Amino acid sequence: MRARKDKKTTSTTKFILLLSLPIVILAVFLSRALPRLHSLSLHLLPSTRQQGFSSNSNNMSYAKELEIAQLAVQRAAILTKRVFHEKAKGTVSKDDKSPVTIGDFGAQALIISALKANFPDDEIVAEEEAEQLRKDVNLRQTIWDLVKTTQLSDPEAESLLGGAIKDEETMLTMIDYGNSKGGAKGRIWAIDPIDGTKGFLRGGQYAVCLALMVDGDVKVGVLGCPNLPIDDAAPLTGGMESGQTDEGRGVLFSAVLGQGATSRPLTTGALAKAKSISMRAITDITAATFCESVEAGHSSHGDQAEIAKLLGITNPSVRMDSQAKYASIARGAGDIYLRLPVSATYQEKIWDHAAGDLIVREAGGAVTDIHGKRLDFSIGRTLSANKGVIAAPAATHPQVLKAVQEVLLKK
Repeated sequence: MRARKDKKTTSTTKFILLLSLPIVILAVFLSRALPRLHSLSLHLLPSTRQQGFSSNSNNMSYAKELEIAQLAVQRAAILTKRVFHEKAKGTVSKDDKSPVTIGDFGAQALIISALKANFPDDEIVAEEEAEQLRKDVNLRQTIWDLVKTTQLSDPEAESLLGGAIKDEETMLTMIDYGNSKGGAKGRIWAIDPIDGTKGFLRGGQYAVCLALMVDGDVKVGVLGCPNLPIDDAAPLTGGMESGQTDEGRGVLFSAVLGQGATSRPLTTGALAKAKSISMRAITDITAATFCESVEAGHSSHGDQAEIAKLLGITNPSVRMDSQAKYASIARGAGDIYLRLPVSATYQEKIWDHAAGDLIVREAGGAVTDIHGKRLDFSIGRTLSANKGVIAAPAATHPQVLKAVQEVLLKK
């Protein structure tokens, strides 16, 4: 009886040992394999931190950059309107002491101050330098009187911009921060404080322009157009060249790469409610409307007339100054913007196009030069790799480009 019991116990022990062996082998395997599996998962399934929230990520929302840019442009637009109403009426030229000069310096100082308060390490490309103001006490004082008394009426919004510039010397320092050479690396802002100087003096179209480029690619674009109609549906007319400073005008256009484009009324305080904008779909190109520069020295009017004829477009071209042309076609008020070369050596400035280029593309358009190349903002302070500008709805752009090239090849 006892022998039979011992035999049963021995059999049970052997069974348990046989059952345990695979478990032990599996445990050893997992102890060695899990670290490798974890390492592999980091490559195949990156963590949230790796995917989208590092400073170099393409998925960044740029929400802060957009808000600061919008408020900075809005505050600068207040100063430009003050300059026009207080000093510019009756002025027809830009010289060293003209209202345009005053507005340029003042608006640039306010914008750069806001950028440095929020993004102190960013570089800035801007048109003006303070050397002239350091020599001209009267001009410096005139600009300082405007700068120190221009602010947003909403205290919270003004605070976001860092508040007022503390003194004249700081104002000059801010202006001189716009001396970046541009390029393909890092975060660089491009500013045109008053784009469209003659339009500004006429009470016509001008724009306060600001764009952020990251590694040469435009990520944020903002245009303040104080004399465009607030109504996005308002058609373009020939009367927009002058006398457009009455009520019902002033629009802030914005875009972030990959997030679409918007418009909202310009205010003197907090940001107004935005609405999405898009280019008008062209079903019949013969019914399209061209925008072109007022000055023949900026774009060839004769070539544009030939291009319109080739495309069968009979609507008269609407001429206006500044990047307000980009803004107008982006919201469907016009359709096609051409800036045709008038000189073989002239190079466009990046601050004249960066914001408008992004806003049109985010509104459903395409922007290239006359050779069909995207505008390249990574080279320096100018678009040295490009000639001319063609902006049109994406579906229509190839047809417009072909007509442009056909006309220009005849020359």
